[in-house]
Amino acid sequence: MSREEALLEALNSTPVVDGVPRDLWRDGPALSQWAARRGGGGGPAEREWLRKTRDALQTVVRGESGPEILAAFLAGVRKVPRWSGDRLDWVLEVEAERRLAVELILAWARIQEESPGRLRPCANSDCRLFLVDHSRANTARWCSMRTCGNRLKARRHHERQRRAGGAAAPGGTGARPDRSS
Repeated sequence: MSREEALLEALNSTPVVDGVPRDLWRDGPALSQWAARRGGGGGPAEREWLRKTRDALQTVVRGESGPEILAAFLAGVRKVPRWSGDRLDWVLEVEAERRLAVELILAWARIQEESPGRLRPCANSDCRLFLVDHSRANTARWCSMRTCGNRLKARRHHERQRRAGGAAAPGGTGARPDRSS
């Protein structure tokens, strides 16, 4: 799994399901499993770092906070060079319980640097998910065209139909004239 995929999973761990906001990371075992799949230990301290980091990243991506709030999560973190055979690797030096949280911030920073403006919240105001726009034109607006995109397009279509019907009917009520006579 790529760092970008892990970041999106983290950001999208607070979806709205049947109109109710959920936190998929509230449950300790679920978050522990997520951490373990990414090489973490899943312990209580690691889970706490992951939740707090996710929450901070969500506010930054939504534009509710500036990226400077992420600095506290990076305090004392270092990347140091190490030779691996004939290639140079950069190794993250941080406490084990903070490593995954720091990697999420580094994934966010890489997207900001390599693809600025492409990580964003879904344009559906009822949705709490995020997307990384890989389209050439950088015009993707929804986390999923099948769900949010279709819903919003259908909602706008029905609104236009309602307005068009209301404007054409006498009195603007939207009622259609009786054609039975």
